[in-house]
Amino acid sequence: MHPLERFLDPSFVSLKICGVTLREDAEQLVTLGVDALGVNFWPRSKRFLAPENAVWLREFAGRILRVGVFVNEAPEIPLRLIREGLLDVVQVHGDETPEDVAIYRESGVPFFKGIGVKTPDDLKQALVFGASALLLDAHAPGVYGGTGETFDWNAAVEFKSRHPQLPVILAGGIVPENAADAAAIVRPAALDVASGAEISPGVKDFDKVAALLAAIRTNDV
Repeated sequence: MHPLERFLDPSFVSLKICGVTLREDAEQLVTLGVDALGVNFWPRSKRFLAPENAVWLREFAGRILRVGVFVNEAPEIPLRLIREGLLDVVQVHGDETPEDVAIYRESGVPFFKGIGVKTPDDLKQALVFGASALLLDAHAPGVYGGTGETFDWNAAVEFKSRHPQLPVILAGGIVPENAADAAAIVRPAALDVASGAEISPGVKDFDKVAALLAAIRTNDV
């Protein structure tokens, strides 16, 4: 099974650890059996990794799903990193329009669209992007996620019930203490965790990662 297909498999909840900045941390995520890692290429992020410092991602091809996170980025850099074998998936996490992301669909590049959710109305246009999956995060204007804040998961549950064909990735304030509830209540394709699995921004805490894995695996079907 392709790593992306496995990651989005609805029969269990996957785990994506986002904001990875260190090769050693990526290696440890593979060892623990984490399904996906995210690397933040937005320069204003506390977890920013410059593309020229991310060449080590090539070593992880086929070992873990590699997701590049971009905010209002022109498509040239994401597409180049895909071509160079550093990434498997592009995650657009800003104010992108369906027109902005059309090039990914046309190029056959899988992409996730991140949406900040304050009310269910924020999801009304979610289907028009044509994304491989939607990543639902807390509403954070100008910050675009990574705040450690949750949102009302009922909005995600309602969206999933209306659109069961579109995989949902749940983000926003997920920590080992609430991961089992998040998995059980929402039944997303995956949980996405950044601050909830860290010692400091960009440096991962593997006790927390192990606890997250243990929490979601109690909900495997």
